[in-house]
Amino acid sequence: MEMIAATQIFAALGHPGRLSVFRMLMRLAPQGARPTEIAQTLGMVQNTLSHHLAELERCGLIRAERQGRSLFYSVDLACTGALVDYLVMDCCRGRPALCQTHLRNLIDMDQKSFNVLFICSGNSARSVFAEALLRDLGQGQFRAFSAGTRPGSQLNPFALEVLARNGHDTSALRSKHLSEFQTPDAPKMDFVFTVCDTAAAEECPPWPGQPISGHWGLPDPVKATGTEAEKGLVFAQTYAALRRRIAAFVALPFAQLDRIALQASVDDLSRDPA
Repeated sequence: MEMIAATQIFAALGHPGRLSVFRMLMRLAPQGARPTEIAQTLGMVQNTLSHHLAELERCGLIRAERQGRSLFYSVDLACTGALVDYLVMDCCRGRPALCQTHLRNLIDMDQKSFNVLFICSGNSARSVFAEALLRDLGQGQFRAFSAGTRPGSQLNPFALEVLARNGHDTSALRSKHLSEFQTPDAPKMDFVFTVCDTAAAEECPPWPGQPISGHWGLPDPVKATGTEAEKGLVFAQTYAALRRRIAAFVALPFAQLDRIALQASVDDLSRDPA
């Protein structure tokens, strides 16, 4: 990367609003987000956000892609990587391990258990499936939690039936609002997974801070139509899809991976079809 290009990027990131937008999109990478999702998460008015997005796109840090009727913005990882290489080659004399040390220290791979939060909109089926699955498949290595952005007061009866049929104890499960995990005394999350279906424009915001994150978007089975048997089948299929993902997640060699390698492994699971 040339110095002029680097200085243009630094100038774009020199504004707190643009830096906030870029950091949010980095947390979502390699996936993107709609402008409405970005504005809602950051509490930013649309006109201001549009200006920030245009500046970040102009310097090459982000790019826009139309999917159907929606416009998604995502980080240009090639440009971001080139900027990091530019800094590493100059500041660390070609020794990137010097810059990666602080990243490795953000999460201790040797700790006995990890806190994992699953987020969806209603917290009545998908995220509850994930919580129960990780609790039982994780064999004590994980503390699983789930929450919703618009939770109901009760868990879906079809979801409870699927869980019971597969041998999961449902007595301690309940529907929870995301704010329950945003208080100062809430458990510090090591991993955060969203299971909302972004194609359906569901609200599933990224988690602040620096947990390892992934997106396992699945359609909401609560919205299934048809006979009781047809609805039950959709719930069973959703459960099976999450079981495959979580079984692959708990099988990762956590003790052998640093944070960067573990995030890459989680990204691979996020991209693979469930």
